[in-house]
Amino acid sequence: MSNCTENSLLAQLETMASEQRNAETLALDTLDTIDILAKINHQDALVAPAVAEQLPLIAQAVDAIVAGMRRGGRLIYVGAGTSGRLGILDAAECRPTFNVDDTLVVGVIAGGSQAIQHAVEGAEDDSEQGKFDLKNLSLSKHDVVVGLSASGRTPYVIGALTYANLIGAHSVSVSCNAHSPMNSVATTPICVQVGAEVLTGSTRMKAGTAQKLILNMLSTTAMIKQGKTYQNLMVDVVASNQKLKARAVRIVMQATECSEAAAELALGKANQNAKLAILMILMNIDVDKASALLSMNHGFLRKALKDES
Repeated sequence: MSNCTENSLLAQLETMASEQRNAETLALDTLDTIDILAKINHQDALVAPAVAEQLPLIAQAVDAIVAGMRRGGRLIYVGAGTSGRLGILDAAECRPTFNVDDTLVVGVIAGGSQAIQHAVEGAEDDSEQGKFDLKNLSLSKHDVVVGLSASGRTPYVIGALTYANLIGAHSVSVSCNAHSPMNSVATTPICVQVGAEVLTGSTRMKAGTAQKLILNMLSTTAMIKQGKTYQNLMVDVVASNQKLKARAVRIVMQATECSEAAAELALGKANQNAKLAILMILMNIDVDKASALLSMNHGFLRKALKDES
């Protein structure tokens, strides 16, 4: 790194709230274990209210994701380090939770798959690679790209968002510093100002927590808006292991107030599809009729239950 570049980066860090020293934790290394934990817990409690301030912009992002998916688009998370790993985690968990295709929600991390477990030095500084990685995904204008960076200045993420804008995809940024470069690049800039970290500059803490909360909101709400739930039950869960099979039985029982035996019987006939099993029980119809009715209502169970045709 040249002296000029280093000085520029130091000047940027000096202005970032997430890089400041936290006045409440200056004596952190002198505290007893329980007092350190209390400091961390107190600071963590500040995150949810800060996220709440961004709900209108989070809603805007969700609506863009839903609209894009209805046109065949995807939700693509892009980040480096902790932020990238959080995006990959959320993408991976959408598959079993909501029974969606592996390609619908995608996590992209600077440095590739190796960076999921190991630091890949310098990967986050390559803006062209951010663009290249989205090109490799055949990014389309129907996709929504969510750039994740606590600092809001990560070149890799900014490169990806800039490319998304170029081809007409909706771009969203999730950062934790006001006036960061990323905020001016994204169509929907979500900036959660959680302030200085307990451990100076360790943005895997409050900033990471804020990002995780927002990713939960984006993916979960987008799936709810597409009929992946009934009431507050995840009726599209994939029963791929014993725990999830038991959960599917319980979901059917909770939705229909039927017995365990009745739930297991319906699930067997529905090829372990909880949504179909619920519809079969509540409307007293066979699997073929339930499947057709669900298809007519685009997978929305509540709408299918109201359909008297």
